Amino acid sequence: MDFTLITALIGIVATLSGIILGWSARAKEAKREVRKDAEIDTVIRTDMEYLKRGVDDIRIEQRSQGQRMDAMGERLTRVEESSKQAHKRIDRIEQKGE
Repeated sequence: MDFTLITALIGIVATLSGIILGWSARAKEAKREVRKDAEIDTVIRTDMEYLKRGVDDIRIEQRSQGQRMDAMGERLTRVEESSKQAHKRIDRIEQKGE
């Protein structure tokens, strides 16, 4: 065989092996990227679910607080009415005593 033919074959083999190694490295990197993207997506989804539950808890607490405020307002109205009646009775007693 001629030296040039051997050199050409070595060059072709080296080129092909370089292409194959480069392609396999790129495939591995693509798999890593997909795995990393999946991990990030999972973390984001988990955080979103945590936030949704927190918002739901806040809404429930806010609703409960509103109900307590409504009950307190009703009680305050009754106390004011009772106080008003008591003041009228006191005024009548004071008028009788004069």
